[in-house]
Amino acid sequence: MATSGFDYDLFVIGGGSGGVRAARRTAALGRKVGIAEEYRYGGTCVIRGCVPKKLLVYASQYSEAFEDAAGYGWSVGETQFDWPSLIAAKDREIDRLEQIYRRNLEKAGAEILKSRAVLEGPNEIRLLATDKVVTAERILIAAGGRANPFADMPGAEHCITSNEAFHLKRLPESIVILGGGYIAVEFANIFLGLGSEVTLVYRGKEILQGFDDDLRHELHEAMVRKGCRIRCEDTLVRVDQKADGRFQAHLKGGECLDADEVMLAVGRQPNTIDLGCEKAGVELDGKGAIKVDDYSKTTADNIWSIGDITGRIQLTPVAIHEAMCFVDTVFLDKPTKPDFDLIPTAVFSQPEIGTVGMTEAEAAKAIGDLDIFRARFKPMRHTLTGREEFMLMKLVVDARTGVVVGAHVLGPDAGELGQLLGICVKAKLRKEDFDRTMALHPSAAEELVTMYEASYRIRNGARVDG
Repeated sequence: MATSGFDYDLFVIGGGSGGVRAARRTAALGRKVGIAEEYRYGGTCVIRGCVPKKLLVYASQYSEAFEDAAGYGWSVGETQFDWPSLIAAKDREIDRLEQIYRRNLEKAGAEILKSRAVLEGPNEIRLLATDKVVTAERILIAAGGRANPFADMPGAEHCITSNEAFHLKRLPESIVILGGGYIAVEFANIFLGLGSEVTLVYRGKEILQGFDDDLRHELHEAMVRKGCRIRCEDTLVRVDQKADGRFQAHLKGGECLDADEVMLAVGRQPNTIDLGCEKAGVELDGKGAIKVDDYSKTTADNIWSIGDITGRIQLTPVAIHEAMCFVDTVFLDKPTKPDFDLIPTAVFSQPEIGTVGMTEAEAAKAIGDLDIFRARFKPMRHTLTGREEFMLMKLVVDARTGVVVGAHVLGPDAGELGQLLGICVKAKLRKEDFDRTMALHPSAAEELVTMYEASYRIRNGARVDG
């Protein structure tokens, strides 16, 4: 029974990682909590994002592993890949994870509702599955985001997004992917590793805008060596379906590409359309995201919002962190602002990227005087395989204080290294702390503690060699 006189003490709209965490934790405090999800519990990350994508990444890596085995004396023999088997295995794992999310909510005492929920007023929510209106003392909007449909482009209806990519009936022999962000790059590598002919089209000068330039260039070159065609400073202007059911993608630069599938990976949009925000007094920004203050509070008195729908940082751990801060602030009387400083992140490309802190360009602009420590080398695993693939490690150091303000890695297991480097950069360790740490040999990671001399320096924002 709600303690507030409303139907619920807290009603959560959205069953993704952030919404589920907030609902579970609040219900465990003895509050009456309802949570509504119109699709599947687990949200984008679990159902059609990070988790299934990583499973496909693993699958795509085996093609090179089979080839590389020969350098170590293994005769693998004939190999064959079956797309339906992979998708079925992936679906079983996603089903298992969804059930865990539901069970955890039930154990905490939250009421689970399968329905689209929209705002009817400051304290009212309409459940569209039953057309029932319920009341809540507090509302948390955690409805996430969706893939940008690029609807203005003629023929966009013929294209898939990352959502449909997880449920294709067959592996495309050829695919054109529009976009240069991490979703586009990751799927380009997935399909490439599984045997598809891949063309990546991106309007920018280089893929992965916002990441360190050295990593962007190195990954671009690696993908091209693997057979990916990359068309930068170009975009799609039209997609036609041909008589044989395949597609023709027309590029702004004049090139026409035939493909089995055309995928759009051009960003994501907040799920605020027809959510009822205006009725409840919840203001949106120019991109349609919910405006929130430092404590995730919206412009409505009793409504908060977390996760991708706020347009802040679109990462699952961030949404979970925001959920924890929300419960601390609202139900435990411990006002807590989410900490968005120095968030490590990864791109599960091949080779993958792990990074935290400032890029060289950002630090040069913000700090001015830097020492850059950079190592590019062939990882030991490829000394016998013959594969032309390199690892890149880079530390960006504030020359005045010696503090490592950015750490960037490209290569095998870079995401794992990125998490550990996140601790180091968050703790504001100095380069001397790296230098006095004993190397773990033989490992690729030992390069991080054996780069004793700066590769080059930046003074007043300009590079100085030596």
